[in-house]
Amino acid sequence: MLFEEKIKESLKRYWGYDAFRPKQEEIVRNILDGRDVCVVMPTGGGKSLCYQLPAVLQTEKTAIVVSPLIALMQDQVAQLDQMGISAAVLNSSQSWNEQRETARRAEAGEFRLLYLSPERLAKQEMLEWLAKVPVSFFAIDEAHCISEWGHEFRPDYRQMKVLRKEFPQKPIAAFTASATRQVRHDIIAQLKLQDPGKFIASFHRKNLNYRVVLCDSKTQNSKLLAILRKHASSAAIVYSPTIKRVGETVAMLRENKIAAIGYHADMDSAERKKNQERWMADEVSVLVGTVAFGLGINKSAVRTVVHLSLPKSIEQYYQEAGRAGRDGKSSDCFLLWQKKDAGLLAYFIEQISDSGEKRRSWDRYHQVRGFAESKECRHKIICNHFGEKVTWENCEACDVCLPPVEWKVEIAERRGRVALKTKQNKGVGLTASLEIDTTLLAALKKWRLERSRADKVPAFLILHDSTLERLCLRKPTTMPLLRAVPGIGQTKLERYGKEILEVLHAR
Repeated sequence: MLFEEKIKESLKRYWGYDAFRPKQEEIVRNILDGRDVCVVMPTGGGKSLCYQLPAVLQTEKTAIVVSPLIALMQDQVAQLDQMGISAAVLNSSQSWNEQRETARRAEAGEFRLLYLSPERLAKQEMLEWLAKVPVSFFAIDEAHCISEWGHEFRPDYRQMKVLRKEFPQKPIAAFTASATRQVRHDIIAQLKLQDPGKFIASFHRKNLNYRVVLCDSKTQNSKLLAILRKHASSAAIVYSPTIKRVGETVAMLRENKIAAIGYHADMDSAERKKNQERWMADEVSVLVGTVAFGLGINKSAVRTVVHLSLPKSIEQYYQEAGRAGRDGKSSDCFLLWQKKDAGLLAYFIEQISDSGEKRRSWDRYHQVRGFAESKECRHKIICNHFGEKVTWENCEACDVCLPPVEWKVEIAERRGRVALKTKQNKGVGLTASLEIDTTLLAALKKWRLERSRADKVPAFLILHDSTLERLCLRKPTTMPLLRAVPGIGQTKLERYGKEILEVLHAR
């Protein structure tokens, strides 16, 4: 088989897609050609596929993926297993025997991808062990963490520079969803990338409607309730500034008959995981969390993200708000901030002892406060912040560019306008102009939830919401027709095909 055909065949076999998203194929080819790459692709743009596909194609070799969270690594490995791709994670949560067995199999080249934390990779004994593994290339996820100019700087990521020294012939691929031009340059310098392919996707998420609202303590909850009621039964994320506020907000929403659950770092990991999975499976529509929630979340049909305080940076806001509308459909992003938020951010900045970090934090503070108080198009400010120049006069998708209307009806009217605009933009929104059979969709979600419990994996790993919607639209009646539905690869067809057709036939 010609190599080009093999790339397309693997895309279809494992991911169930007939075509790449913008930039994906070129990135895959660069990695396969042995070239370093630096990729900046917004949340939901398909970054993971860009390193997973070249890993799959290099048989008997292993791509080493550096990722910052154990839970994120475990989800990725579980997802790859569902697709029929051999992958593993090596971390401290495993028993000694598990780690030893994983290491043995890795040395034998049995895994296409092996996930490690930056802390573990920084250890000399790990580097020495990796010399025994048939490494294909290194993929650094959340690469902005390597830059002290980034909004989530982690010193352990700085140790990744040793990879070029220890493995000079192995390509390094850096991936991030949110990096300014300065951070991109720092990523390339720190990782010592050599003439890398640079892939910077647009930061303009035209289906997102940004709405910045200055509140006070008396009006914030009423506005939150109005937003969530307009998005009733749709998935929503509410970001809270503190753990205490998470609990208060969940209680307030429940008192007002809105089903909500919390997520924060003080919960034990089992409770956090259970709450996340309940939300992912649509058992509960609203999840209230701190910034600890969201990294690696792969839920496409989130209709609104609400922030209850001023974020620390534009990058943080863009990354978190960008968890809405990953299916391309019209979605709302509300920033309900108060003046006291700025004072609290300033207080914490003054507690920073490192003078350089304090200066950078003040820079971020002025940028995000300027964003909140500006009368300029929100989309334009965000794009400019990341170094993308835009020329439009009116985005038709933010509170600055839309005409002011009475607040309670604004949410409903604005969503209608943006939905119409989304329909008119070809390629945006798989099902924007088509009616979904809601009864059939509910039946498929019920089957998915039951199957996820039986298989002991999160529901979203079985099939994404967008795939369920495609099934509702196409209503395939045979295995070959089912195989043609985007998002259903060969392994998923073999595992779930018969059951899916039974659900479809029963309707």
